[in-house]
Amino acid sequence: MSTSQADPRSFEIADGDDPVSLFERHRAELERSRRASTLIYGGLFLVALAAAVYISQFYPQKLADGVPKIGDYIYDILPVLNADVLFEGTKTEGSLAYWYFNLPKYLQLLLETVNMAVFATIFGTLGGFLLCFPASRNLAPNSWVYFVCRRYMEFCRGVPEVIFAITFVWAFGIGPLAGIVAIAIHSAGALGKLFSEVNENVDTKPMEGIRASGGSWFDEIRHGVVPQVLPNFVSYTLLRLEINIRASSIIGFVGAGGIGQELYYVINFNFYEEVSALVLLIVATVTCVDLISERVRHRFIGRENLV
Repeated sequence: MSTSQADPRSFEIADGDDPVSLFERHRAELERSRRASTLIYGGLFLVALAAAVYISQFYPQKLADGVPKIGDYIYDILPVLNADVLFEGTKTEGSLAYWYFNLPKYLQLLLETVNMAVFATIFGTLGGFLLCFPASRNLAPNSWVYFVCRRYMEFCRGVPEVIFAITFVWAFGIGPLAGIVAIAIHSAGALGKLFSEVNENVDTKPMEGIRASGGSWFDEIRHGVVPQVLPNFVSYTLLRLEINIRASSIIGFVGAGGIGQELYYVINFNFYEEVSALVLLIVATVTCVDLISERVRHRFIGRENLV
C-alpha cells in the first residue's frame, strides 16, 4: 500500500487528534471556562451582597436587638379580651364589641376599598388587554408598535402606585378617585406584561388558517388568539384583584381614600387596638377574595377545558 493510500485515521492517532482526544480536550476547555465564569460571577455576587448588607445595615446584632421590639409592638396592638364578658356590648371593656366599637365605619371604609380595587382592576384589565397584543413579539404589526407598547407598559408598572396616587391626589383631591386611577394604571402595565407573555406561547396554526382565508390582523386576534388565552387572562385578572385590594389599603396612607386612610390615622395616634382591628379586617377580606377568586378561576378554566 502506498503512502498516499494510507488510512487517514493512522495520521490522526499519530498526531494525537483522534475524535476521543478532541472530545476530551474540548470538554476540559469547557470545564475550565465554566469554573472561571463561576468564580467571576460568584465573586461579583459576593461583592454585591456585601454592598447590600452595608447599605441596608442588615447586621445580625441589629436584627437581634430589633426582633424583641416587633414582639412588643404586636403585644401592644392586640386587644385585652375577657372570656367572661366576651360577647357583651360596646361599653364593656374586654368584649369583642368593645374592640370593634367602630365596626360600622370600618365596614364602610372597607367597602370603599374593595370598590376601588374592583374598578381599578376592571380598567387595568381593559388597558392591559388592549396593550398586550401589539406588545407581543409574535403578534405585533411591526417592531415600532411593539417597542412603544412595551416601553409604555414598563413605565406603567415601574412607577409605584403610591407615586401615582400622590400625583392624582394633587390633581383630583383627597378621595378614592385618585386611588382608582393610580391602581388602574399600574395594573394595566402589570397585566399587559403577563398577558403578552401568554400570547407569545399560543399555537399559531389557527392564526395561519385565518390569514390564509383572507382575515385581517384583528380577525386573527379575535378568533385565533383570544379563545386560547382567555382562561389564563381570567386567572391573572383575579390574582390582580387580590393584589389591588392590598394596594388600595396602602395608598390610603397618602389620602387616596379607603380603609388605608383610617389605618394611617390610628397608627399615627397610637390607637393600638384599632390598628389590630383594621389589619385583621384587611387580612380577612383578602382571604375571602382569594377563596372566591379561586373558585371562579377553577370553574371558568374547567368549563373552557370541556368545550
